[in-house]
Amino acid sequence: MTPAARLAAAIEVFAAVDTARRPAADVLKDWGRDHRFAGSGDRAAIAGLVHDALRRRASAGFVLGGEDARAVLLGTLRLARGQDAETIAGLCDGSRFAPAPLTDDERARLEAASLEGAPAHIAGDYPEWLDAHLAAVFGDESAAEGAALAERAPLDLRVNTLKALPEKAAAALAHLEPKPGEWSPLALRVVLSADGKAPPLTSEPAYLKGQVEIQDEGSQLASILAAPPRGGQVLDLCAGGGGKTLALAALMDNAGQLYAYDDDMRRLAPIHDRVKRAGAHNVQVRTPRGKADVLEDLEGRMDLVLIDAPCTGTGTWRRNPDAKWRMRPGALAERMRDQTTVLDAAVRHVKPGGRLAYITCSLLDEENGTQIRRLLAANPDFRVIPPAEAVLALGARGPALAQAALVSDEGLLLTPRRTGTDGFFVAMLQRA
Repeated sequence: MTPAARLAAAIEVFAAVDTARRPAADVLKDWGRDHRFAGSGDRAAIAGLVHDALRRRASAGFVLGGEDARAVLLGTLRLARGQDAETIAGLCDGSRFAPAPLTDDERARLEAASLEGAPAHIAGDYPEWLDAHLAAVFGDESAAEGAALAERAPLDLRVNTLKALPEKAAAALAHLEPKPGEWSPLALRVVLSADGKAPPLTSEPAYLKGQVEIQDEGSQLASILAAPPRGGQVLDLCAGGGGKTLALAALMDNAGQLYAYDDDMRRLAPIHDRVKRAGAHNVQVRTPRGKADVLEDLEGRMDLVLIDAPCTGTGTWRRNPDAKWRMRPGALAERMRDQTTVLDAAVRHVKPGGRLAYITCSLLDEENGTQIRRLLAANPDFRVIPPAEAVLALGARGPALAQAALVSDEGLLLTPRRTGTDGFFVAMLQRA
């Protein structure tokens, strides 16, 4: 397919995502099945265009003066891809399989490419109803924080120290030119190509041998700040597919006992193969069984309970750009109820003197600080470990991280703009 044909296909797919209100990945998969002449390179390029357009749909549409798929895609080429009006006009020449030629108004708007006068939710590319929620956290910087969330995410890897040291893993992946992470001593970052296509990491020998896992540096930091005690008793209460479980196991150097639980068996299913590949021998997976309490024997025994809480995922918009446009106010209220439930369940497992790590990939105070304040009001025997103290688990890089992140009385907020990671909130609490 020519670049012009790829652009026309991306406009078609974007329009279908809007019309069907379905995840972009599903629509792209259907498009590829119905257009088998498109090769893997074509499908990847089209997907990259669609996801870039979803990241920048508000600002791109504003620049072109419209909200339809064509306006958003053309605006995306200008804002996200840096193409000038002449280059875009070359793609829209009206030939077979190419988009129709630019109108005079489209060309003029592309040449100006101005966001002057755009409100914060347009400049920051997020739903208008979230404006007050983000302003409560970031004030006048909401647009800048949103714009950073509208950029592409890098490919971050966590070195599994049960199988390799960072130097060995980096050498095994030298052809991908990985760079050390800025904050996590276990992170390697692979810079993606201009079209955003990621290398087939899961086919790499280093991945197959369990030397590296795909994990955002912010998620790695959350696990490190939780400071799981070597030889201790640790419960990962919302383990899901096991990303943080594996990080905790490596940090514990396979000593002690690490229990992994999730109330959804489907989310928990991948953890078994991942644990085996990682060589994590201290992990015991607890699978839910109807109404039976499979964690009853752990009550009051845990040195650390880690909660990777269910949340709106506003901190992961770089990786899931269509999710932010599908999000509705009711989702926030529902996630808050889930968080209250899981926090109340976690408290009973923390032993005297033990700690609780509360983590979300959300930027909203309702899911972060508000939940911690509620927990403290209901459980006066808990206290927040001050963020300035909690970051020392990171070693020498800790104080610098505290300077870069947004620190509150309840915890630490990482964002793409401040720390170059996905958005994560981390709060550490200790029982008296």
